[in-house]
Amino acid sequence: MKLNPTIKTILSHCKNKFAIATAVFVLWISFLDQNNLLNLMSSRRNLRDMKEQKEYYAKKIESDIQKTKELVSDEENLEKFAREQYLMKNPNEDVFIIVED
Repeated sequence: MKLNPTIKTILSHCKNKFAIATAVFVLWISFLDQNNLLNLMSSRRNLRDMKEQKEYYAKKIESDIQKTKELVSDEENLEKFAREQYLMKNPNEDVFIIVED
């Protein structure tokens, strides 16, 4: 029976104990180890998502700091914020809430 030359080279490498050990090692590291390729890809995806969340929250904190500065610096802004957000009113006023459907 004649074998293809590439099959002969593969079979000759399979007889080599170092080639077998290397193949087993690569398979072990790639799929069976605790730090395998699937876990590595998942960890990188989680890291990317967390970096995006960090950036979002940093921007949110910056805008909240700016709003706080505006509220503390101007009495009119503070009153406007209290009226809009917490429905506060003066003693001689009535508040009407209009709900749009």
